[in-house]
Amino acid sequence: MAITLDVTRHHPKPHTLEPVTLNAILVEAPIPPADGRQLIRWLLLTTLPIDTPEQLLQAVQWHRYRWLIECFHFTLKRGCGLEDLQLETAFRLRQALVTYAIVAWRLMWLTYRARLTPDEPCDTVLNPAEWRLLKRKFTPKSRSKTPPSLRQAIRWIAQLGGFLARKQDGEPGLKTLWRGLTKLHHLVEGAQLASKT
Repeated sequence: MAITLDVTRHHPKPHTLEPVTLNAILVEAPIPPADGRQLIRWLLLTTLPIDTPEQLLQAVQWHRYRWLIECFHFTLKRGCGLEDLQLETAFRLRQALVTYAIVAWRLMWLTYRARLTPDEPCDTVLNPAEWRLLKRKFTPKSRSKTPPSLRQAIRWIAQLGGFLARKQDGEPGLKTLWRGLTKLHHLVEGAQLASKT
C-alpha cells in the first residue's frame, strides 16, 4: 500500500520540506522455521512501483540483496581502506575503486562459497602454492597430497587473520578472512622468494 510520511513538527524548518509518499510492503514467512527461530517479518518502505505482482516480488528480491551490498561496501571501506586513501583526482579514485572492487568481490565470493559448498576441494578457488602452504602450516605432520575441503581452507585462512575456530564460533566473517588472506599472500610471497635463494 502507499503511505505518506509527514514532515515532523520538531524539524527546525518544516515549511521547507514536503511529505514523502512511499510504498509499504509487509513480507512474512508463511511457516515458522523448523529449528525454532523466530518467524521472518519485514516491513519494507520503497519508492519502487509495486502495481503488479512482478514489481512487488522484484522489490522484495532487491531488498534480499541489501545485506550482501552492505557487506561489499564494508569490505571496500574497512577491509580495503578505500576511504583512507585520500586520492587527489577522480581518475585515481576510479582506478583504486576498480581494483579494490575485485578484491572485495573475491573475498565475499570465498566467504559465501565456503558456506554453500563446504565439502568441495579448495583447489577450485586456491592455487596450489596457497593451499599447500596452509596445509603445511596447520597440519605439518600430514603427508596427504589431497587438497583440504574449502571449508577447512577458509577456516585456516581466517585463523591467520585472528579467527579462533572454537566450536561455538560459527563460520568466519569477512574481517578475519580479509586479514587472513592478506597474511596468506605475504606468506606465499615469502615462500616463493625463499625458494629462489
